[in-house]
Amino acid sequence: MNIDHIAIWTEDLEKEKEFFLKYFDCSAGEKYVNPLKKFSSYFITFSGGARIELMKKDDITGIRRGETIGITHLAINVGSMEKVDNLTALLEENGFEIKGRPRITGDGYYESVILDPEGNVIELLGNGL
Repeated sequence: MNIDHIAIWTEDLEKEKEFFLKYFDCSAGEKYVNPLKKFSSYFITFSGGARIELMKKDDITGIRRGETIGITHLAINVGSMEKVDNLTALLEENGFEIKGRPRITGDGYYESVILDPEGNVIELLGNGL
């Protein structure tokens, strides 16, 4: 068994899609639109095969930011400790909030923690320990 994808409701579907395409090694499938349900989505596929479904529906309006009950973060392995450092610096330079600077965690990961355009928590992981 394996997880096929994780889905994320979004306020701005295009902005979230562009965030992932700009900063991570991934691609977006064709936009799916269901006008009857006022629903649209993109599947974002990472080079390793993992997928995220970014979804937008007009009547989904609740906003969850940061740490709450439920899925708490998305961890993306960017390949190396150096890439964690470089991507964290680039995201900060581009105005994204850094919640945790690059460091070795108590459980042995090298990671930083950032917020995406809509406040979702993303851990950037690097190999090399």
